[in-house]
Amino acid sequence: MATDDPNCAVAHGDAQAPPTSRTLVAVFASPVADVLLRYARDLGYRTVLVEPERGRVSDDETATVLTHVPRLDGDTDIVVTDHHRAELGQVLAEALKLPARWIGVMGNPRHPGPHVAALRDLGVAEEEIARVHRPIGLNIGSRTPPEIAIATLAGLIADRNGKPGGFEF
Repeated sequence: MATDDPNCAVAHGDAQAPPTSRTLVAVFASPVADVLLRYARDLGYRTVLVEPERGRVSDDETATVLTHVPRLDGDTDIVVTDHHRAELGQVLAEALKLPARWIGVMGNPRHPGPHVAALRDLGVAEEEIARVHRPIGLNIGSRTPPEIAIATLAGLIADRNGKPGGFEF
């Protein structure tokens, strides 16, 4: 099938998608992080799991902190997948110092985000706290880890492409 639209050609398998330099960092090992990273690889992201607590992942070598992740730049999206962890404020404060494109933390929008108080307690400026997205992803009523991962990735793609998400084009 011949087409003048390069996006259509990629969708039909007639052309390769251009390579990307995107990185997705999932912070904290969780069921959502597992699915998020798996799906993100299919979308062309370089994926990284950051789990500061040794022993939470099967291979102690994968436990790390954000400042030790190579190649974090303006093409990096950081998603914190657990808002109940004691390290939440410290991890987000660390993330806000990095040149990441987007930083978000999972959480129900009907409840206050614990990250705000945690960051204030660390002396993080309000304009920096406002850079943290919450909730993350598109509002599709997601409940399960795969649904949350899909909503999150769809939201990241929409944001990266300057689109609102949803059914309006």
